[in-house]
Amino acid sequence: MTRLMRTSEISGLPVVTLAGDDVAQVKDVVFAGDGGAVVGFTLAGRGLLAGPLKTALAWTSVVGLGPDAVMVEGEESLRPAEEVRAAAETTAGSTRGGNVLGDQVLTDGGTDLGKVVDVVVQLDGSEVCDVVGYEIEASESLAARASNAAKGTRLFVPLPDTLAVSGEHLMVPASAESFVAGDLAGFGAAVLEFRAQLEKGA
Repeated sequence: MTRLMRTSEISGLPVVTLAGDDVAQVKDVVFAGDGGAVVGFTLAGRGLLAGPLKTALAWTSVVGLGPDAVMVEGEESLRPAEEVRAAAETTAGSTRGGNVLGDQVLTDGGTDLGKVVDVVVQLDGSEVCDVVGYEIEASESLAARASNAAKGTRLFVPLPDTLAVSGEHLMVPASAESFVAGDLAGFGAAVLEFRAQLEKGA
C-alpha cells in the first residue's frame, strides 16, 4: 500500500529491531544530493538528554516505516554515519545533501510559488523512498490563485521524477501549479496526474 508522509513526522521516531529492542531514534532525514530520494537517517540516543550517535541508518536497511516507529532487522543494521552522508554527497555529484527547507520554489516560467517548510515522501515498500512533493508556505500570488487564501498558507506542490536544484532555488515545471493541493489526503493523486502529464509531453 502506498502512503505519503511528511519528513517532519519521521524525525524523532524510535528505531526498533524486529526482536523489539529500542536502539535509537531518528534525528534527521538525509536526502540524496539531488533531493529526489531519502538515503537514510542520522540517529540520536533514546531519552530526553541523549545526544547524536556516531551511527546512522541507510534506507536500504529499513524493514518498515510507520507513524510510530522505524523497523530494522537488528542493531547490526546501523552503520557509521559517514557512510550514509557519503552516499548522499555522491548522488548526482552533489554535496548539498538534499537540504531544501527554506528554499524558494520557482517554476521554469519564473513564478515564485513559495518557500519549502516540509518534504513529502512516498512509502510503497520499494527499495527507494521517493520524494514526491514539498509542503510550502505559498507566495501571495499562488495562495490567491490556488485557494483564495492569504500569503503563507500551506500548500503541497508535486515534483517531477527529476528536480533541478541550484543554490537556494528549486525549479519545477510551470504545469506543477495546476496540481497544487491543499491537503495531504488528495496529494498522492495529484502527484500521479502531474507526472503522467509530464510523461505524455516528453
